[in-house]
Amino acid sequence: MLTQPGSDEPKISPEDRVRKIVRYMPILIAIAAIYAGFVLVVRWNQTRDAEAKEKAAVAAEKRAADARALDAVGGTEFAILSFYATPGLVHRGDQTELCYGVANAQSVKIEPDIGRAVWPSVNRCIDIAPKKTTTYTLSAQDAHGNTKTASLTLEVH
Repeated sequence: MLTQPGSDEPKISPEDRVRKIVRYMPILIAIAAIYAGFVLVVRWNQTRDAEAKEKAAVAAEKRAADARALDAVGGTEFAILSFYATPGLVHRGDQTELCYGVANAQSVKIEPDIGRAVWPSVNRCIDIAPKKTTTYTLSAQDAHGNTKTASLTLEVH
């Protein structure tokens, strides 16, 4: 090897420098590839976790909306939700709406007969024209044979 005068260090040629760099290049490339792979895996896991959390939040909101909808139609309990007339005071020959709502009923009937078919509904109104003051009774029955009733008096002047 060549040395400079007055120096104890051997002089390294440019070819030797290139060989040294080329000798360590695969190691540097492998380290960079491992780091890039690590970053990709970490980001993929983070994205997957974020998507799972979002999916769980959407599912929870859907369950809450379903529960609210079920409550709005009477829940799982058998009940008469409403029974009323609008207006509650009419003149002879005028029409009024007789409205009812039931939850989890299998059949309903209104007495005295109003001349129209009735069926289980969360909210249904029927036009009627009573000739005299009448007390109407709504009877609802569930699948187990339980019965509930509600009454209202419609005044006719």
